[in-house]
Amino acid sequence: MSKRIGVYICRCGGNISDYVDVDKVKGAIEKEKDVVLTKTTMFACADANQKEMEKDIQENDLDDVIVASCSPKLHLTTFRAVTVRAGLNKFNYYHANIREQVSWAHSDDKPGATENAIRVVKAAIAKMRHAKPLKPIKIHSKKAVAVLGAGVAGMRAAIALAAMDCEVYLIERNHFVGGHTAQWEELFNSEETGKNVISRLFHELLLYKNITIYTGAQVIENAGHIGDFMLKVRVEPAYIDEIPDPLEIKKAIEVCPVEVPDSFNFNLTQRKAIYRNNPEEFPEKTVIDIKNCTRCGECEKVCKSINFSQKEKIITLHAGTVLFATGFDPYTPRENEFGYSRISNVITLPQFMRLIALCDKKLIYKGKEVNKIAYVYCVGSRQPDGENKYCSRYCCTAAIFTSINVRKKYRNIANYHFTRGVRTYGKQEVYYNESLRMGDVYLQSFDHELPVVYQKGNKTLVKINDILTEQRELELEADLVVLVTSMVPREDQSTASLFKLPKGRDKFLKEIHMKLRPVETVIDGITIAGTCQGPMNIAESVNSSLSASAKAFSYISKGELELEPIVASINKNLCSWCNACYEACPFDAINKVDEGSKSYAVINNSICKGCGMCLPVCPYDAIELITYSNREIEEMIDMLAKD
Repeated sequence: MSKRIGVYICRCGGNISDYVDVDKVKGAIEKEKDVVLTKTTMFACADANQKEMEKDIQENDLDDVIVASCSPKLHLTTFRAVTVRAGLNKFNYYHANIREQVSWAHSDDKPGATENAIRVVKAAIAKMRHAKPLKPIKIHSKKAVAVLGAGVAGMRAAIALAAMDCEVYLIERNHFVGGHTAQWEELFNSEETGKNVISRLFHELLLYKNITIYTGAQVIENAGHIGDFMLKVRVEPAYIDEIPDPLEIKKAIEVCPVEVPDSFNFNLTQRKAIYRNNPEEFPEKTVIDIKNCTRCGECEKVCKSINFSQKEKIITLHAGTVLFATGFDPYTPRENEFGYSRISNVITLPQFMRLIALCDKKLIYKGKEVNKIAYVYCVGSRQPDGENKYCSRYCCTAAIFTSINVRKKYRNIANYHFTRGVRTYGKQEVYYNESLRMGDVYLQSFDHELPVVYQKGNKTLVKINDILTEQRELELEADLVVLVTSMVPREDQSTASLFKLPKGRDKFLKEIHMKLRPVETVIDGITIAGTCQGPMNIAESVNSSLSASAKAFSYISKGELELEPIVASINKNLCSWCNACYEACPFDAINKVDEGSKSYAVINNSICKGCGMCLPVCPYDAIELITYSNREIEEMIDMLAKD
């Protein structure tokens, strides 16, 4: 059956035409069978060209359209929309990549790049001769969102979604919401404290009846797909009945003999096995740390609300989409990294920030007054010999802002900053200027020649070859050494693994495209926000969470979803269920069906991503990929292989 195909070849403002003879490509394909229209254009994606394409499709009665330009990641959706506006089925459009795969890859060989571009476009034409109109897969979508993580990003996303009339399940692994923001006092670029921010967000959450908060909760099982995720959530009990007598609870805490390091204060202090939330944490409740509780019974003697018979609950939630806001971990230095864990007065910046909150009139650490502080920057970031090559971005500002606050709160404080270059970007530069005006001293080293922290007698010394004084070797005796540590991915990423979310080289959760699709993942219906996808300050995390909540809402707002029909298709007459495709599928989109004495595989179209992993493992050749059938691919290969 003859077709009418239109082909557009983009110059991409020189990105393609500087290396590919675009006019020669046009001349080589305009006489190809079924091609009735060929055009070159400076920018195919420009509004003017899009309007011209719509007109061409209608006037030439085109069946199929091919645009040879940049990566389909950039403008596949753009040109599909053009075909729809012109009255053509959007799946009768094909995007041939002659920029990333041709001009950029062969920039040193213009004749070769041109011949390669001709082959790529001819292969696209060969494929489109067999293209058929397709209908999107439509599924029902539940208007509910599960937000995993109740830090500042998760809380803000939950509020935004609730305001859009969505049912929201806010699931937090800890017994208290707020994440790391709850641990900070004054926040830079804000006149608020971390406690104020979390308090305000928490009380705003309570205003929405369509938000359900689960604390001490973790997703342990995931099934379903975009539109209807089925989540099994394990909720740990607090082992205390609701609304206990405050005096009895206070007495129970007093008599508890078990003390453990308090993680809220980064182990600078101790807490009991039965404990209330810190003033900075919500909800306001008391919890028994069952892992450390010895079940001695002392608390039960003085408090009738203690209830060790409480059991963990497994609840099932159905959500149309899932938003990950699972946060980060502060980097823990290796043993003896800049003296950490070996020298007693070496601590991390998060510990130092809590120390300031705990000390009133004098800055005291381990019984000694602190006057001279050395800050060692980029600990856990920009590692010359480690895994963390990235810059965590926020650390410079956090360290400088903290050094300003410690000067304001205590007298006779001297701050010395051992940096590898200060990166207080944007408006945060004002803190660097303020720090300099207050008399802070900045020293700088190269990446390959880091400062050294060591002990000599009872003195703690920091030595540096300072770039700013022509690499003079300088040495400082410090009362306290503060390691300015980075953000790293959560050590426990079991929940992300449960959803098979991809990670980048830095081990943070990976978005599809940092600019075009910054909060979406390759798993349909899963969005990410905040520091689970990379280092951010609070303002950036909130912006990210608002973006993720808007995208999540777009999935479920209409009650119905359109999915790509480019999925695998199984010929049940050829299939004999050998299990090979089931094991190869990374998305659990293949199920077994028993029909009498015969068993065969079926594809769950709502989950299938059309990745093609199942095709090559099938010994019966029973699987094909819609729009990428064997016939289409073989004809493309034949065209590419021609001399």
